[in-house]
Amino acid sequence: MNGLGLAQVVCYCRERQQIQANPRQWQVLHHIEDCRTQKMGTGSYQCNGCGHRWFWHHSCRDRHCPQCQRQASDAWVDRQKSQLVPAPYFHIVFTLPHALNDWVGRHGRTLYSALFHSAWRALNGLADRKYHGQAGMTCVLHTWGQNLSRHVHLHCLVPAGVLTDKDWKPIHKGYFLPVKLLSNRFRGTMVSQLRQAYEQGALSTIEKETLDGTLSHLMRHPWVVYCKSALEYRETLVSYLARYTYRVGLSNHRLESWKDNHVTLSYFDNKANKASRLSLEPAELIRRFLLHVLPKGFMRIRHYGYLSNAIKKRALEKIKRQSDERKEKTATAPTGCRCPACGESTVVYLGEIKYYPQLGLNSS
Repeated sequence: MNGLGLAQVVCYCRERQQIQANPRQWQVLHHIEDCRTQKMGTGSYQCNGCGHRWFWHHSCRDRHCPQCQRQASDAWVDRQKSQLVPAPYFHIVFTLPHALNDWVGRHGRTLYSALFHSAWRALNGLADRKYHGQAGMTCVLHTWGQNLSRHVHLHCLVPAGVLTDKDWKPIHKGYFLPVKLLSNRFRGTMVSQLRQAYEQGALSTIEKETLDGTLSHLMRHPWVVYCKSALEYRETLVSYLARYTYRVGLSNHRLESWKDNHVTLSYFDNKANKASRLSLEPAELIRRFLLHVLPKGFMRIRHYGYLSNAIKKRALEKIKRQSDERKEKTATAPTGCRCPACGESTVVYLGEIKYYPQLGLNSS
């Protein structure tokens, strides 16, 4: 089938009554099916240069639609790149245990909010204790794996430095925080958040015995937290996150074929580290897709600390100003020695040369 898209699969399953969805999910499915059709309205356009006239069906602009939001995603990339802190970054991923997937399906808004809050509290609390300042964090919620299974995790961009009342303190290390300590703090904070949510009635479908048993079991096992320095590819990482900031992790070009009542989906197998294919019945594909429909109005992208929208502009100006001052001071600082050629004392130390034999130098 040529030009295969998710809208065709939605239409096929809806006509055969193979979809089980709540009102919010049905709203998203209708948007996807109607996107760029006459149901969304049609605009008339004309070129001022040659006079050519054409018609264009409007898009649905739903953030779950695989056809929409490309311009919004590109704009987000440009905005984030223009606001990058002049410092190395760390890429940190907080993963929710799969044992909580059923709770996510029933109380998504509560679990997602607790994940954001717990990740920030864990990271900022340890950063304040270790570096005596406030951290900054930009995070994007992902709810899927490559095969569209439920895999809830938070991708975070964290600048290598903290901001105090007086100045910006850069971190010149290959790591931001001890990963095991961060994982333990994240686990404890998340469990505490879930217990508090239950007491407030936000987890109404979960029995008290089930809640205590599940959380006690999770406290006995380590939670997955990944951290890697992103100095060399921080702008690339921003572009990677943008691929899914305004869309779900399923694009139409991943749908390769549809025959024998099976849709073939391409994906990258992380365990085997290679490209692979997965064949699913249309109803199963839609079921997996609906796992990742977010609650209406839920913010998938959030900024914390000195990167929060309220103080980001002032904080970035302060960080850039102090970074420029440090560079200028370092570049002009005298070393106390004299040039062997001219005898001048304004000699600047440029850094250590590790492979001096290649330069014809000796170690004396």
